[in-house]
Amino acid sequence: MMKLPRRNFLHLAASTAALPAVSRIASAQAYPTRPVRIVVGFPAGGGSDIVARQWLSERLGQPFVVENRPGAATNIAAEAVVRSTPDGYTLLLFGSSSAINATLYDKLPFNIVRDIAPVAATNRVTYVMEVNPSVPAKTVPDFIAYAKVNPGKINMASAGNGSVQHVSGELFKIMTGINMVHVPYRGGGPALTDLLGGQVQLMFDAMTGSIGYIKAGKLRALAVTTATRSEALPDLPTVSEFVPDYETSSWSGIGAPWNTPPEIVDKLNKEINAALADPKIKARFADLGGTVLPGSPADFGQLIAESVEKWGKVIRAANINPE
Repeated sequence: MMKLPRRNFLHLAASTAALPAVSRIASAQAYPTRPVRIVVGFPAGGGSDIVARQWLSERLGQPFVVENRPGAATNIAAEAVVRSTPDGYTLLLFGSSSAINATLYDKLPFNIVRDIAPVAATNRVTYVMEVNPSVPAKTVPDFIAYAKVNPGKINMASAGNGSVQHVSGELFKIMTGINMVHVPYRGGGPALTDLLGGQVQLMFDAMTGSIGYIKAGKLRALAVTTATRSEALPDLPTVSEFVPDYETSSWSGIGAPWNTPPEIVDKLNKEINAALADPKIKARFADLGGTVLPGSPADFGQLIAESVEKWGKVIRAANINPE
């Protein structure tokens, strides 16, 4: 057996050790070389579906195909991605509902913080605190006063137990000390229909679905739920102007199985942020009632963790259970 000089041997050993890293970087530079799946936990045709199709195909030269896997409050889609190969070819479009589900469901077979690698946040959607015009309150303080003299007589609609609408209302109840009756529906559409009809009196709803009714005078908006006022309704105050530190909204973003190579995560993050800077993409999100939410994978990871903690406290305090 031929012996290599020590210097040559060490050089060869170092080169061999570096091969995996070089291979990963080369793979990330070439990525993607085939179509990429984006799994969405909602039916086809919704806002999340539209968002997922927007940009990556054009920027990365491969089809990014949306696979809708609705059911179990988006948990089916999340579990499918958690169990997939961590190679960058299966991604998850997810949002606030996943952060809520982390506490709402006792025995999920995955942990959204531990098992999904945050790639990039995409957008935030503003919610509106709105009432049927039959409610005499014109402002948030008016509503709080009205609720306190009518305990248990105000029906608060939501898209279902543990929905963003529901936890937003429960947070408001906790922070103001008022008593309202929660009326869960099977989706935001039926809830909004009954709010318009006066069967329920209040709803915290995404601006996307309500702004047309607000502008037409069919619903009365009392405030937006975000920390700052909305460009879409600039004269409308925030809830926090009257209830300090109240804030709620929904966010969306892209995740991947936990062990996805960081080079691929970083490449996707870079391209998503570049797309979010495009005025056309910003306008598209505005049409959906939101604003873009650029940032690093670490920024998105912090948002997820903070949301899990925040909504976990509300779910436990209000004793919310899945339907």
